[in-house]
Amino acid sequence: MSATRPVMPTAGASSIPPTLDERFALVRERITRAAARSGRSRDDIILVAVTKTAEPEQIRRLIDLGHRHMGANRVQRLIQHAAIADEYVCRLSVLSTARKQQAGEAGRSVGSTPEARPIHWHMIGYLQRNKVRKAAELCRLIHSIDSLRIAEELQQAALRRDQILEVLVQVNCSGEPQKHGCPLAAVIPLIEQIETMVNIRVRGLMTMAPYSENPEDSRPHFSRCREAFEEVRTEGFGEGRFNLLSMGMSGDFEVAISEGANVVRVGTSIFGEPAQATHDADDDESDEG
Repeated sequence: MSATRPVMPTAGASSIPPTLDERFALVRERITRAAARSGRSRDDIILVAVTKTAEPEQIRRLIDLGHRHMGANRVQRLIQHAAIADEYVCRLSVLSTARKQQAGEAGRSVGSTPEARPIHWHMIGYLQRNKVRKAAELCRLIHSIDSLRIAEELQQAALRRDQILEVLVQVNCSGEPQKHGCPLAAVIPLIEQIETMVNIRVRGLMTMAPYSENPEDSRPHFSRCREAFEEVRTEGFGEGRFNLLSMGMSGDFEVAISEGANVVRVGTSIFGEPAQATHDADDDESDEG
C-alpha cells in the first residue's frame, strides 16, 4: 500500500485527512495548539509515531517528512520496521553523498533532499523477558518497565553491550488488573531499586488510560500519573534526568499534554486504520497509539 492509504470509516473519520502527509501535519498542528494552551511550544513535546499499523511505504514517507521518533508495541514488529527504516536512511545517505559529489563537479548547489539522520526507536509495549536483548539493541527509550525482574534483565543486556539504556517506568493508574504497569504505591520503591543498576537510567513515567470514546475520561488517570511524576522528581531521583512523562495516544493526546505530558504516542491518527484488523496473540492492551 502507498503512503496515501485512506482512513477506514470510524466515528468522526469524515474529518480525518485522507493522506499521511495531511494526517501528520494535522497531528503536529494539534500538538502545537495543545502545547500552547499549557504554556509550552511544540518543540517541548516528543511525538512518537507508533508504527503498529504502518505500511513500509508509510514509514519511508514519514522519514522523508523529517520525523525521527518512532515506536513499536512488539519486539518482532520493532525488528521488522527498524530494518525498513535503517535501509531507507542508509539509501538516503548514499543518495545525498552522490548528489553532493555531482553538484560539486558541476559547480552548482545541491537541491533539497531528506536528511539521513538515524531513527530513534521507542519500545512502548509489554516487554517479554526473551525479547529483552533485542529491545536493548534497537531502542533509544523503553517505555514499559513495570517490574524489577524486567529491569534486571535489561541491566544484564545493557551490561553485555557496555551501554547505558534509558527507560520509563510504566504506571497502572487505572487499577485495572488486566493492564500492565506498576501500581502507584510501588513506583518509588521500584525506581529506588532500578537506580542501583549501573547501566539503566530511569528518565520518567509512562501510563495508558483505559479506552474511551470521550478523551476527557482519560484526564483523571493522566492527572494521577503526573502527580506521581512530580513526587518522584521531588524525591530527587535521576539527578535532573528524570524529565519525561509519556501519556496520551491518538484519542486523548491533547488531554495528556494539558496534564503535563511531554511524550505522546500516536499511531492511527498518522498512519490510518489498517485495511483489515490485525491482532497479535499477546496483544492484551490497546497500545497501538
